[in-house]
Amino acid sequence: MGEWKHSLFGCFDNFGICIITYIAPCYTFGKNAEAVGDSCLLCGAAWLVPILNIVAWIQVRGKIRDLHKIDGSLLGDLLQIVCCTVCALVQEAQEVQNAPSSVGIVRE
Repeated sequence: MGEWKHSLFGCFDNFGICIITYIAPCYTFGKNAEAVGDSCLLCGAAWLVPILNIVAWIQVRGKIRDLHKIDGSLLGDLLQIVCCTVCALVQEAQEVQNAPSSVGIVRE
């Protein structure tokens, strides 16, 4: 199992993602969800609904960890989501940004 490419407090490793996430976190969350095969629109909308946003986020963060073989747990994800909201979202966005897509359509 591996580690995150960017630390939780590595928000400024990519200043553009940091600013977009601070202004429109629902957009970043939707794009992160899309990177793991979920609906960008539905997850972005779920971000705006209390409790549903946490449930959806735990699922998306778990999928990112699974796809990239990153150590972690549901409790650790929940603590990071609740205590460091923007930083956790930026960390996920940086992880999926340059990664080869694990989810997609295969064309022959």
